[in-house]
Amino acid sequence: METPAHEPDTTPAARALDALAKDTGDTEALDTLAHCDVLVPVPDDATDEDVTNPATLALPVLEQPGGASVVPVFTSEPEMVDLLPEVARYRLVPLGALAHQWPEGELSLSIDAAGDHPLTLTSEGVRTLLAR
Repeated sequence: METPAHEPDTTPAARALDALAKDTGDTEALDTLAHCDVLVPVPDDATDEDVTNPATLALPVLEQPGGASVVPVFTSEPEMVDLLPEVARYRLVPLGALAHQWPEGELSLSIDAAGDHPLTLTSEGVRTLLAR
């Protein structure tokens, strides 16, 4: 059986999400994802320091129906534009580093929410699965 060729513009993170859609326990895909950079939209109310200071990161928090809070991140600009076309600025952040600093509480992380294989992790899942 031939291995399907990857599209040239597909990122390692997107390929990891594809693999996780087939097998949520794929540790290689989780490791790949944890070591990939993701685009984190800069909230409209973020200060210039929030944007330029590498030690801080303002998280864009979206309220979901039912009151759940989620932080959207993306594996590429096209993925981000599909869901949030109005985003003017973003920061490129290693997903594993983001997971290491994930705030306490019930804040979920959504990767490529409008993509073919979105992945949403609970706060515990972020720290456990991605903080590798």
